[in-house]
Amino acid sequence: MTAQLEERSFRIGEVAEQVGVTTRTIRYYEELGLLGGSAERTKGAHRLYGQADVARLQGLIRLRDLLGLSLEELVEIAEADEARAALREEWASDPTDAERVRIVAATIPLVERQLELVRARQQRLADFAAELAEKLDSLRQRASSQ
Repeated sequence: MTAQLEERSFRIGEVAEQVGVTTRTIRYYEELGLLGGSAERTKGAHRLYGQADVARLQGLIRLRDLLGLSLEELVEIAEADEARAALREEWASDPTDAERVRIVAATIPLVERQLELVRARQQRLADFAAELAEKLDSLRQRASSQ
């Protein structure tokens, strides 16, 4: 048997339960192109996902939750990840030196954009933390003056 045949398939409800999201979220992520599955499925057929799909969804949810990304930003990061994966495949195919230079040059803006999104979120969190610290100081001053 091939590895594909041996891989367990999961129904949408099982995936939703494993990842901690609703089936509607999974369908929506498919519509946005964040998760495969809809293209391979015939109309009315059950949604089936492999372990790679589950891992991808877990990664997307983790990014969304950790960074508080909007869906637009999540799509942007996912597209950059896919582009980087394609470039890694090119790199692994033993390219010429000129092709390696092109691959590296194409990868740099993808990583820069992802880093920009992460840093923007970090800045928003730092600003929020500063606001909370300021409020806490003010409350402590009020408490000590009474």
